[in-house]
Amino acid sequence: MKNTLKKLAAAATAALALAAPAFASDYPSRPITIIVPYAPGGSSDAIARRISQPLAEVLGTSVVVENKAGANGALGAVQLTRAKPDGYTLLLGALGVLAINQGLYKNLGYLPERDFDMLTIAVRTPNAIVVNPKVPAHSIPELLTYLKSSGGKAPIATAGSGSSEHLTLALFLQNAGTEGVHVPYKGGGPAISDTLAGHAEVLVSNLGNVAPYTKSGQLRLLAITGDKRDRMTPATMTLAQAGVHGLDDVYSWQGIAAPKGLPSAIKQRLSEAILKVLTSDAFGRQMAELGFEVVANNGAEATAFQIREAARWKKVIEANNVKVD
Repeated sequence: MKNTLKKLAAAATAALALAAPAFASDYPSRPITIIVPYAPGGSSDAIARRISQPLAEVLGTSVVVENKAGANGALGAVQLTRAKPDGYTLLLGALGVLAINQGLYKNLGYLPERDFDMLTIAVRTPNAIVVNPKVPAHSIPELLTYLKSSGGKAPIATAGSGSSEHLTLALFLQNAGTEGVHVPYKGGGPAISDTLAGHAEVLVSNLGNVAPYTKSGQLRLLAITGDKRDRMTPATMTLAQAGVHGLDDVYSWQGIAAPKGLPSAIKQRLSEAILKVLTSDAFGRQMAELGFEVVANNGAEATAFQIREAARWKKVIEANNVKVD
């Protein structure tokens, strides 16, 4: 009886071993879905849609973008955890979903390190400090003088409580030794609209979102985060060059993840296809137009980066007692 069971177990193991390569060789055999955990029209949505078509061409199947907004991106991320790790469901999310949320929410419903296989950090863009043109500040030192003269009551807009822009603002105020009134909005669009209208005087946003308005003169760009000037705005100083340090490695980034447990052969096939799209000249030009820089690292590098980012932003959240509304 024992020998029979051993033979059956061995046969089952062999069958699975043979089936896995066969399954991988058939991949993909149906449409792939990229979950975007935000509403249509934002940066993540725009990037996902610029990835989907060339990725479909490389893989020989259709790639559908599905927007699943809510709970600061958590609804879409939880949806990914419920998907099978078969390569047919992916998520393209910003650092809020992939690194910040776990430091903000006690009952989040997902943990990236536990639930996701990171495939790549696709793109990044610096965050920007901009002002309404009526604000008497043309540089960071002049802005700090203005904030001080307002008694720390100047309204400063961001895309929302707990967003990367909010945490960037907290770091900026902390490291600059000044204060302002944080005004969280329900997304980057409304924050920009109110700054354009003058209801908010200062705005922290990713550079890609505000670039059209700074180019037209509707908003004034003072400085950006990051360790180098951006090629889209080469005349604009980094915050470090403007005298505020500690934000040299702050970027808004977008990563691509799959459910945990993706078979290695499928992961390799999928990763190679995604990196082929990300490193193409056409995609690079599209991202430059949106104000993003292509990163396109591998899964191991993306995983290590995501873990470092989660730890870093958790410290910022705790140090500044950041709470979500």
